[in-house]
Amino acid sequence: MLADVVPYLVCPVCGAGLELADRALLCPTGHTFDIARHGYANLLPGNARPGTADTPEMVRARDEFLQAGHFTIPADRLAWNVARTRPSLVLDAGAGTGHYLSRALDRSPDTIGLALDISKHAARRAAKAHPRVGSVVADLWRPLPLRTGAADTVINVFAPRNAAEFHRVLRDDGSLFTVTPSPRHLSTLVEPLGLLSVDERKTERTDAALAGYFKLDSRQELETEAVLTHEEIVTLVGMGPSAHHVPAERLRERLERLPDPLPTPLSFVLSTYRRLE
Repeated sequence: MLADVVPYLVCPVCGAGLELADRALLCPTGHTFDIARHGYANLLPGNARPGTADTPEMVRARDEFLQAGHFTIPADRLAWNVARTRPSLVLDAGAGTGHYLSRALDRSPDTIGLALDISKHAARRAAKAHPRVGSVVADLWRPLPLRTGAADTVINVFAPRNAAEFHRVLRDDGSLFTVTPSPRHLSTLVEPLGLLSVDERKTERTDAALAGYFKLDSRQELETEAVLTHEEIVTLVGMGPSAHHVPAERLRERLERLPDPLPTPLSFVLSTYRRLE
């Protein structure tokens, strides 16, 4: 619920605390941010890019894909690791529809969650993902609209990583959990579908991007396989970087040459980082 996370939020323009007033969030200096009737708040400043290329149909397809349980292994393992930290507030940076945050809150009954995403369509779904989720539209590459040291835990699943801001909003002993694809993710589909392969050094580059702000605490490789229909593969490819590399129409043409449904390798890296002083 948005009201539960308002005490942790700040104005993205001036950095002052925000208060809930009817259908808006207000700061003492007069900046006002609307609360949509669907329950999320838009905290993009006026000079920010207004949204995402994701359409409501794309968000709906991704939500259906996740709800079908194809990514249950990383979702459950992430939720278990988050619960061990006993957080009061979990920030999901790049939350999408709130699927992973919702699973984490199911395992942490005394925790509230803040879902941040630049997509208003995703934020709309995240607002309804769980009774203890507050959903906010925000740009991860800008200063996050969150008080310094407000979050006990940050989770970041297949989303951009703003190391400096994650470090700022985490408490001193806070944890950052990331989920990224391994080079084996969708590996059997790369050649026949013309997909981008995952960089062999992706995990190393993630560590390097966080260096100076976080240190690696632990890492788990999660391997599974799903039998996916062609439409599910189109949705899955659309959730990654190949969405901008292979048009959906071309992807469907190439899929016609392959069995339907199709066994597909899924491979993830779950990393836990500790905040550096």
